[in-house]
Amino acid sequence: MDGQEREEDRTLGEEAEAPAPSLEAAFAQIEDVIARLEDEEITLEESFEEYHKGMELLRYCNEKIDRVEKKVLKINEDGGLDEF
Repeated sequence: MDGQEREEDRTLGEEAEAPAPSLEAAFAQIEDVIARLEDEEITLEESFEEYHKGMELLRYCNEKIDRVEKKVLKINEDGGLDEF
């Protein structure tokens, strides 16, 4: 097993153990990432790490919002409710 496989296994294990944050918590984490990126004392390596975290959080938020929108659209189709 090479290093990449071990890293992927560790990532999958971490995801399984930690519950997904709420949308509000994810947005708060994004604000924290932005604040750290704006810090003049941050190193280039830390900037890349923070950027990566921020992008993962944004991806998570987009996916969660898309799922909610699809549920609302389905309710609209099945229940005859007006679109929002």
